[in-house]
Amino acid sequence: MLRGSTGAHNINSLLQERLSPKGISVSYGGTVYRKGDKVMQIKNNYDKNVFNGDIGFIEEIDQEDRSISISFDGRSVDYDYSDLDELVLSYACTVHKSQGSEYPIVVAPLTSQHYMMLQRNLLYTCITRAKRVFVLVGTKQAIGMAVSNNKIAKRNTRLNHRIAEELRESSGENL
Repeated sequence: MLRGSTGAHNINSLLQERLSPKGISVSYGGTVYRKGDKVMQIKNNYDKNVFNGDIGFIEEIDQEDRSISISFDGRSVDYDYSDLDELVLSYACTVHKSQGSEYPIVVAPLTSQHYMMLQRNLLYTCITRAKRVFVLVGTKQAIGMAVSNNKIAKRNTRLNHRIAEELRESSGENL
């Protein structure tokens, strides 16, 4: 989850205070960005060649030009302040944002505060993001709730309808 004391927003703020040196910063949308901060791109930006889930580090903040330079795997990408809605701090992220990625160490808070997200499949996804070390911080009650909850919420995507429609169109039934 993003909200709450064990949510990604709060954990990001706490970790930023400990890990990111104070100095030149820019505030945007309630978030303070500092040189050295770990950030995640949350929208595909084909012009910049950065995509949803890409992780980078803030290299420079130019308050005069109102721009930020971010290193994505050694490639520097410039952002105007107006582009900062495409970024979030990424010392911590949600299980949903982590899907498809791996990290050397994963520390996962598991509390009943986020009882709606205590599902076996999400716990499995969280554990499998760790390459070497997985640390679970939480309560026995929350772990029990997650392990015993094997219900996956039904998603109303209309995918079956769309596939059937495409098949009808490609077979010429609508002619």
